[in-house]
Amino acid sequence: MGALQSTLFYLLLLHSWKISAIKNGEWKSATATYSKDTDGSLITEGACGYGDLHRASYGRYSAGLSTILFNRGSICGACYEIRCVDHILWCLMGSPSVVLTATDFCPPNYGLSNDYGGWCNFPREHFEMSEAAFAEIAKRKADIVPVQYRRVKCQRSGGLKFTMAGSSHFYQVLITNVGLDGEVVAVKVKGSRTGWIPMARNWGQNWHCNVNLQRQPLSFEVTISGGRTLTSYNVAPVNWKFGQTFEGKQFLH
Repeated sequence: MGALQSTLFYLLLLHSWKISAIKNGEWKSATATYSKDTDGSLITEGACGYGDLHRASYGRYSAGLSTILFNRGSICGACYEIRCVDHILWCLMGSPSVVLTATDFCPPNYGLSNDYGGWCNFPREHFEMSEAAFAEIAKRKADIVPVQYRRVKCQRSGGLKFTMAGSSHFYQVLITNVGLDGEVVAVKVKGSRTGWIPMARNWGQNWHCNVNLQRQPLSFEVTISGGRTLTSYNVAPVNWKFGQTFEGKQFLH
């Protein structure tokens, strides 16, 4: 009986540990470099489609991810905590960490060795950071540093943002400022004259459908990777225009 109780206790403890590991994110090993910039952030149009990262509210705390981490763009918007480790010369004292948002793809360079310049080659796990964010965990003189990383929940101010694009018969929306998982996996849109229309991923976090949605208020249903769904009704008014950005609800912790 004692052995059975011990086994059950062990299984419960293991189950609890697994839940905790999923919730908090396990530390994994990778490497990190930075790209030189003029104003402390990566602001150019990246593979996630966010455009100016200051306007998208990600700013200097943005990162380009290697092939294996980028996962063909589905990871866009996810948040990672990163700290420099195991390098007494380059890592800052105490191994401080920063939280970054996945906003871009770090392309492979198979003309260079995986261990010498081809940092983003498959299957390496690598982060390309802004110079300002890199300087918060390591010395700028470093070329490349070993890091540990883990997925964390995204802390966002304000609601989800929906930026309109497209034409009369092709509608596209860019979704930014997503809290919790940060990673959008499904989107539906509804006009006042339509039912709920599933949207397809165009690229990054741009979603589209071949429907004319002009001159009607729009509602959105957004699902994140953890399975939670959030519905924001009448986000865009009847007179919305392409290029405008509107704010909806936010995923709450």
